[in-house]
Amino acid sequence: MKRAYLAISYSDRSKFDLLISHLETYFHSINVELLVFVDEYNFEPNQEKEMMETAFREIDKSDFLIAELSHKSIGAGIEIGYAFSKGKQIYYLRGKGAEYSFTAAGCSDFIIEYENEFQLIEKLEKLFS
Repeated sequence: MKRAYLAISYSDRSKFDLLISHLETYFHSINVELLVFVDEYNFEPNQEKEMMETAFREIDKSDFLIAELSHKSIGAGIEIGYAFSKGKQIYYLRGKGAEYSFTAAGCSDFIIEYENEFQLIEKLEKLFS
């Protein structure tokens, strides 16, 4: 089974419940495990190094990285840079009208702008078929 790492803003995570649910369902249907790092792990303020070491280890175990950047996230940017340095395929997602990240785009293999979760899944289906 392949594995995808989802990089997303920790502070804005709750705004993406429906989107992540659709992503999990879609990836499960094509035999890809989706790791939502911010859902899987919790760290205390004094565990910054452990957090990043864990994130990097999880990216290493993943086949590709998906970055949802409708809300800017320094952490997701670091995860993108790490995945890029490891030669991982990167999918940059952003909601229509969200600010464009030149640095994320510069590291990404695919840039997907979407209006809703249904359109996002349609676009992913085209890429993964």
